[in-house]
Parts: sequence; structure tokens; C-alpha cells
Amino acid sequence: MSLCLPSRRIATSAVFVYSPASSFLTPCMHRRTISFWRNSKDKKEQAPKTSDSPLTEEYLRKKTQQRGAIVRGGLSSSSIFEDEELTGVIPQNLPRAPGMQGPVLRNPDSMAAALDPDPVGRRLWERKMVIRDIRKRGRLTRTQLIKRQERELISKSQDIKGSVKKLVPLAKQITGKTVDEAIIQMRFSKKKAAKDIKEHLEYARNQAIVKRGMGLGAVSGSSSTPIQIKTKDGKQIKVTDPTTIYVDQAWTGRGYHQKSIDYRARGRVNIMRHRSTSLTVILKEEKTRIRHHNEREEKIKNRKVWVQLPNRPITAQRQYYSW
Repeated sequence: MSLCLPSRRIATSAVFVYSPASSFLTPCMHRRTISFWRNSKDKKEQAPKTSDSPLTEEYLRKKTQQRGAIVRGGLSSSSIFEDEELTGVIPQNLPRAPGMQGPVLRNPDSMAAALDPDPVGRRLWERKMVIRDIRKRGRLTRTQLIKRQERELISKSQDIKGSVKKLVPLAKQITGKTVDEAIIQMRFSKKKAAKDIKEHLEYARNQAIVKRGMGLGAVSGSSSTPIQIKTKDGKQIKVTDPTTIYVDQAWTGRGYHQKSIDYRARGRVNIMRHRSTSLTVILKEEKTRIRHHNEREEKIKNRKVWVQLPNRPITAQRQYYSW
């Protein structure tokens, strides 16, 4: 019986066994950095870095001067933060002007650091808007005019437990209905996600009222007559108040999902995915739906009558038969 080994492997093993410089016989020193042993005094003694650019030095010098020139103003007697000053959240020993009993007035230049951080960019933007207005002579596009006259709100919900397949029927159910009617539909729905959709509709309705001023009724002194309109899906509805909020669009979006193990027979496992879905709604007023109805009626009214043989000049005719 013969043993077949490479000669270089045998030589390496022999050197490792009989060599006195083996790694387990001789001490091994690891090199490590000792930069953290420096004292804090060495850092302080280092000269500050200076920039070679004169523009940078001038900018830093002006910035330091501006910081030192900012003086914090006091609070007026009618300020809503007066209680915080009494409790010590805001210091009471504010600087006072000579000859004045009250605190120093707030300096607009100091407040501009937070309110208007980029004054040059703001002036350029205002100039650009003025030039655009002069070029168009104050005329607005149809989209801009509609946005000025009609209100809308886009509201996206948080992730709701459930897949897109389960929430799409609920989104289709509330589309085209008024917000109050959609809330009633979700209140009596047997679906599990209907409760979350109902809460989101209530939140979106409140946001539309507070942020956009929708659904507040007609302006005092003006009256509106009930009108029968036809929606884009062919339904006939009666509108008594043009400011009534309705759900114009509703769609779902896929969110994050979590995974868990489903233990099966014979030592097998499956991966379960617990999905989440978000719901986005667009709320508008009945004024928009009335405009869409009038545009469709006007388009049908201006439609030309179809004629089987229209009276038009004959062109590209031959004086003899093709065959």
C-alpha cells in the first residue's frame, strides 16, 4: 500500500513542526493605533485651519459678525407664550433698551435668519413670477382657473391590514358617493377593513373642512336651487348644496408586509406574508360634478347631425371604369 502526497505539502508540514519560529511557540505582537492616547491639550495647541481662499475667509468673518449682532427680543404683554416665560422655559432676564421699561422689540433682520434663509433666491423667484405674469398679461390657463374656483383634498391613509385584493371592492364602493353616505356604507359593511376605511374617511372629511374650507354651505346672502345631474357612470342624482363633499376617486396602494412561519406536517414549513394596504381618496365638492355635467350636455348639444351621404365635393374620381 502506497501513500501518494505532494512533496511540497510534506515539506510545508515538516517546516511547521520542526521550525522553532512557529506561530504557537513565538510571541506575536499586534500593531494597534495609539492615536486615542493623545491628550486634549495637544488638540487645543494645534493651529486652527485657515482657508487659502480670500472669499471663504471673508464669508466666515461676516458670518461670525452676524451671529454676534443678533439680539433676542422680548415678549409683548399679549403674547401666548407669556406662561412659558413665567414658568422659566423662556428666560426673563432679556436685554432692555435704554430708557424703556418693557423688553427690547424683536429685530426683523434677526428673525429673517429663520423666516427668510435665502433672501436672494426669494427675490429672484418673485422677479420670475412678475415676468411670467407680464408675459401672459394676467391670463390664466383653464387648469389654473379651475383650481382657483374649485376645492379638492387628497388624503392618504396609513397602512391597513389586508391585501389589495380585499380593499379594492371597498374603494369601488365608496367612489362617487358623498362622504357621509360613504361613511354609512363602511359603518354597516361586514368587511374587516371597513372600520379602518370609515375612520380614514372621517379624518379626510375633517381635513377638508379645516384646511380647504369645503362643505361649509353656501355664502350668506346667496341661494342655490336644487339641480338634477347625471354622473359620468350614468347615475341620476339630485344636488341641493353645491358645497357638499363627495369622493371623486379612491384607490389602493401596496404597503409593507411581514413574514411568519407556518409549520406543516412532516417537518415542512411555509412562509406566510401578512400584507398591508393604504387607501388614497380625492375629495371634491358637488360644484365640480355640476361643471362636468354641464360640459357633457354642451358637448352633446354642439354635436353635428350624422348624415349617411354627406354633401361634399367629389375628389379623386376617374373618367373611366377601373376594370
